[in-house]
Amino acid sequence: MLLSINLNKVALLRNSRGSDYPNLKNFALQALDAGAQGITLHPRPDHRHATSNDIVTLSKLVMDYGAEFNVEGNPFEESVDDYIGFNELIKATNPTQATLVPDTLNQITSDHGWSSGEHDKKLKETITELKNYTSRVSIFIDPDINSINYAKSLNVDSVELYTEEYSKLYMKDRNKAVKLLNIYKDIIIKAKSMDLRVNAGHDLNLKNLPPLRALNLVDEVSIGHAVIVDSLKYGFIDTIKRYVDITKG
Repeated sequence: MLLSINLNKVALLRNSRGSDYPNLKNFALQALDAGAQGITLHPRPDHRHATSNDIVTLSKLVMDYGAEFNVEGNPFEESVDDYIGFNELIKATNPTQATLVPDTLNQITSDHGWSSGEHDKKLKETITELKNYTSRVSIFIDPDINSINYAKSLNVDSVELYTEEYSKLYMKDRNKAVKLLNIYKDIIIKAKSMDLRVNAGHDLNLKNLPPLRALNLVDEVSIGHAVIVDSLKYGFIDTIKRYVDITKG
């Protein structure tokens, strides 16, 4: 299981003071040196955390390092003010992976996956175009069989399972959470039978990640918020190493 560290919250902290402190490149290198195999950024049009310039700068840094660079965002977000548009960022940086999410402009964080709608034709055309600029195109989906079938119809390379339900349930009742993982397992096996790579993310942390890792089916997890929270207790580098110990199995 690959571990990609989402540095949005580091960028958010930096932006709160209008300076370059903390420095995003420094934290990206620390994460990679500590064993993470990739870096994720999710820019939004208001640049409240990761900016267009961050994507350009870190794409080169991370890929020159030999690691994976994952850019998340809504492919229908066009240029506005200093934000150059999601698709333009992908074309300008050629990241390892482009993860498409159906976020609205004012959405605080991703809270649902793609489902069929009026956007289907445009989304499929966009995916086809973006494949010319990145190694993999992934879409964020809710964990159900219908979503797997929908993803396959769009001709993506990968899906990212939205894991908030599992993460919240794990805090309340671990036995029920493990039962939910068995449902996830069937969904993941279905995806792999259709030649789809499977990623997972949202509210994963040091406590709820091990059972997901034990399935030995998920190709990659992207973790950001929990890494920063855990860093307040363990420090950034030690925290990354703890996640690496889990994901490497």
